Amino acid sequence: MRKIRVIISGGGTGGHIFPAISIANAIRKRCSDAEILFVGAENRMEMEKVPAAGYPIVGLPVSGFDRKRPWRNLKVLIQLWKSLKLARKTVRSFRPDVVVGVGGYASGPTLWEASRQKIPVVIQEQNSYAGVTNKLLAKKADAICVAYEGMERFFPAKKIELTGNPVRQDLKNDMLTRSEAAAFFGLNSDREIILIIGGSLGARTINRSVATWLDRLVGSSVQLIWQTGAAFDSEAKNLLSARSLPNVVQMPFITRMDLAYKAADLVVSRAGASSISELCLLAKPAILIPSPNVAEDHQTKNAQALVNRQAALLVADADAPEKMMSLVLETVADSERLKDLAVHIARLAQSDSADRITTTVLKLVDKKRENGKV
Repeated sequence: MRKIRVIISGGGTGGHIFPAISIANAIRKRCSDAEILFVGAENRMEMEKVPAAGYPIVGLPVSGFDRKRPWRNLKVLIQLWKSLKLARKTVRSFRPDVVVGVGGYASGPTLWEASRQKIPVVIQEQNSYAGVTNKLLAKKADAICVAYEGMERFFPAKKIELTGNPVRQDLKNDMLTRSEAAAFFGLNSDREIILIIGGSLGARTINRSVATWLDRLVGSSVQLIWQTGAAFDSEAKNLLSARSLPNVVQMPFITRMDLAYKAADLVVSRAGASSISELCLLAKPAILIPSPNVAEDHQTKNAQALVNRQAALLVADADAPEKMMSLVLETVADSERLKDLAVHIARLAQSDSADRITTTVLKLVDKKRENGKV
């Protein structure tokens, strides 16, 4: 019997790429000789991150529809046609036993072609509000792995498996102490520490909201670890150099997120699916500022799912400049509120998600082989 072959398709953001790599690693752990091929979108970050993780990748010339400038969508349609052709060629030549879609532009053409070629398809839906592509592909999928309850309103109930979203396993390091983590950033573990992140690319609204409060942080005992992203890095450094703020540690990108999370009493974050899964796994009290620039406003729906369970606080992006920092400082000073948020968010954690998804993938491979389709 030949070794298994798996295509994993999707990407565009770290929120799609890190779970995809986690799934690949889990498959490789269970089947050391598994052949795994990624299919992503050209000129997106997966073309760099996936090879760095040790996996080959094929890039499709696919992009999203421009809803604000519809006249540009003729080019998008041409790219989609080319992507379907390349996806068809890739699936035929690689001959996968199963194809896993994690979301992102490349996922649609790849899963569509796999289903046309009668290859088992697994959808991994990360958000509480299903994307358009996954809803369209759901009828053709053999299994749909989700992170939230109540997804029957989008998908056939018999195909749904509640697995959670895979997260970077190196984030959960129980050998670290909070004192060691705080010391890494040059901070005092006896004082409150707030971690402010806007994703790997930063978040302009969050950064602006922090910037307007810097003067009020002078002389404060509250400490900040502030990830700004590259675009706001120079401006943030100029703002800080004009003030005496040893309690604010700023950087464009945090390489040791395990230490940042460990040090933090409170996290301010966007509400992407991967970020929320990390916060749940690590039981971190959080204030979520959903990005308004995402399809179907799914980040607000992700955040609201936590708020409904008293597991996080939410500030709308439009309200953040006025309300965010005052709520941050009020919350971090309230130890009972922090404790309650930590308890409630921990209840939503789904551990071993990549292993559970791998079990689903391997069951489909076994079923295919039992039916004599290999």
